[in-house]
Amino acid sequence: MSKFNRICLMVLDSAGIGEMPDAANWGDAGADTIGHIAESRQLHLPNMQKLGLGNIRPLAGIPAVNDPIGSYGKCTLKSNGKDTTTGHWEMAGIILEKAFPTYPNGFPDRIINAFVAQAGVPGILGNVPASGTEIIKDLGEEHVRTGKPIVYTSADSVFQIAAHEEVVPIDRLYEMCEIARKILDGEDRVGRVIARPFLGQTASDFKRTENRHDYAVPPPNENLLPSLRNSGLDVVCIGKIASIYDSVGVTQDLTAKNNEQSIDQTINAFNANSRGLIFTNLVDFDMLYGHRRDTEGYAKALERFDVRLPEILAAMKPDDLIIITADHGNDPTKEGSDHTREYVP
Repeated sequence: MSKFNRICLMVLDSAGIGEMPDAANWGDAGADTIGHIAESRQLHLPNMQKLGLGNIRPLAGIPAVNDPIGSYGKCTLKSNGKDTTTGHWEMAGIILEKAFPTYPNGFPDRIINAFVAQAGVPGILGNVPASGTEIIKDLGEEHVRTGKPIVYTSADSVFQIAAHEEVVPIDRLYEMCEIARKILDGEDRVGRVIARPFLGQTASDFKRTENRHDYAVPPPNENLLPSLRNSGLDVVCIGKIASIYDSVGVTQDLTAKNNEQSIDQTINAFNANSRGLIFTNLVDFDMLYGHRRDTEGYAKALERFDVRLPEILAAMKPDDLIIITADHGNDPTKEGSDHTREYVP
């Protein structure tokens, strides 16, 4: 059996590969992120195909290869959830039997009133489950007029605060999120509080910026990351990984705001002298295409990743291992805007 000096765990955020047996319980019957994208048009993924993507299960236009250069398979989520935190935590050995709380009807008055008072804001807008891109179209102009932050949630356990960067400076938005994080504890301990800044002049051109920041629940100390660090190994996190674990066990956090930057930083990490774990998240699949139900955008992003995959493999040393996986699904062909409970590659 090979002995590896360094392992890269690369998460293609939301790239699920078919419904789990209990998907219907989550409203996700028939979900199949990669499968449905492959059915939408011919996908050109020759490098992932060589690794064994088409060997996992039948995929339209991606036939199995006789001698895949990688091992292949699919993972089942054991935890009770389908969100970013749940998926990533399980990779580190944390199984959640109780799902983080969700708020399908918005947050109760006790939470909103505490937030308004402690954050010192003139009130809030929204307080509904919503698509992040749609709610800034609907409420962004009123937010600019009034200065009231937009608070919203989704089918996931999140408290999201959207604000225009020229109305609410980034540092002030982050401060609001830190206040919300302290309020959301006990029975209201949501998985993540997320800052969602945006820019633009009117509803027609409001666009979220890359200054998003996540405030996660700290994970239990007994998990993979601190175990590696305490053994004297490196834990190099790229993209939003460190925030998902509240930086517990992280030895280096490399900033990356999108897929291209995450790939660049992964290559940089491979080129550095380290020993242990490189943990990367490619957020665009989920943030830009899954939630927005942009099937073609998702397809192009997969193809772009495939183009860059040889660069990543070329940066690896003989005793490096890369594992390409996902944290959940987000089928862009399904109604709604939320994650889907799926197997992952």
